[in-house]
Amino acid sequence: MTDTAVAPRTPLTLLGTGAMGTALARVWLAAGHEVTVWNRTAARAEPLAAEGATVAARAAEAVAANRLVIACLLDDASVGEALDGAALAGRDLVNLTTGTPAQDRARAAWAEERGARFLGAGIMAVPPMIGAPGSGGYVFYSGSAGLFEEHRETLAVPAGTRYVGADPGFAALHDVALLSAMSGMFAGIAHAFALIRPEGIAPKDFAPLLVDWLTAMAPAAHQSAEGLQSGDYTRDVVSNLAMQVAGNATLLRTAEEQRVSPELLTPYMRLMERRLAQGHGDEDGTGVVDLLDLRGR
Repeated sequence: MTDTAVAPRTPLTLLGTGAMGTALARVWLAAGHEVTVWNRTAARAEPLAAEGATVAARAAEAVAANRLVIACLLDDASVGEALDGAALAGRDLVNLTTGTPAQDRARAAWAEERGARFLGAGIMAVPPMIGAPGSGGYVFYSGSAGLFEEHRETLAVPAGTRYVGADPGFAALHDVALLSAMSGMFAGIAHAFALIRPEGIAPKDFAPLLVDWLTAMAPAAHQSAEGLQSGDYTRDVVSNLAMQVAGNATLLRTAEEQRVSPELLTPYMRLMERRLAQGHGDEDGTGVVDLLDLRGR
C-alpha cells in the first residue's frame, strides 16, 4: 500500500469580489487553493471568509500575501487605485478587469516598471458559467508567456484558458471584438422581434426560428476571414453586394409598414451602399471592413 501525495495548490490573491470575483473565488476555494481577497467595500468580501478565504483589510496587504495576484475590478482606473502603493516586485499580476487593448498595454508597462510580470485577460463568460463544466466559458490571456505557463493550471480551474500572444493588449482586443459582434447580433434580434410584435406572433414561437437562422448564417465569418487574408472578396460569392443592397429596400419597406424604426439597420446599409458605389457589386459583404479601417484616411 502506498501513499499518494496531492500536489499543493497555488495560493493566490483576488482583488475584487463583485459578482464575477465572488464566483471565481468560490471555485478556487472549492478546488483547494488558499485565497486572499480584498474588496473596496469590505462587507462584500466577508461572505467568502465563511468559505475559507482570508479577507485583507487593504489591497496592499492582499498583494503582499501571495505571489499570484489577480485583479477583477470595475475598470482600469480601479486597478491603478487598488495597486497604488502596493509592493509589486516579484509578483505575477493577472488583470481580469475588462478594459481596452491600450489600457492593458499601458498597465503591463506600469507593472513591469514595478518589477511584476503581467497578463492581460478577457473573460468570455458570465458569473453562472464560472466553474460550470460544459458551460463553454473561457478566458483570453496575453502578455508574459512565462507567467501564463507557470500558472496555467491554476488559471484553468474556474474556466478554460486561451493564450493569444505576447502583446498584453491582445486578450482585451479579442474580448472586445467578440463582444462587438455580439452587440451587432443583439441589434438584429431586437429588430426582428420589433417587426413581429404588432402582429401578435408569439415571441417564444419565433425565437427558435431566429436562433436556427443565425446559427446557419454564422459560418459566413469563415468566408469573410478567407477573403480578408487573400484580399479577394469575390471568391465563392453566393449573394453579391449588388443583390444585397437591392434587397435592403424590402427590409426598409417592411419596417415602415410595421411602423418599426430602421435605426438598427441603416448604419450598416449605408456602408453597403458606399461600397457598391465604389464599383464592388460583385463582392460579398466583406468589403465594408475596408470602409471601417481608418488607418488609411
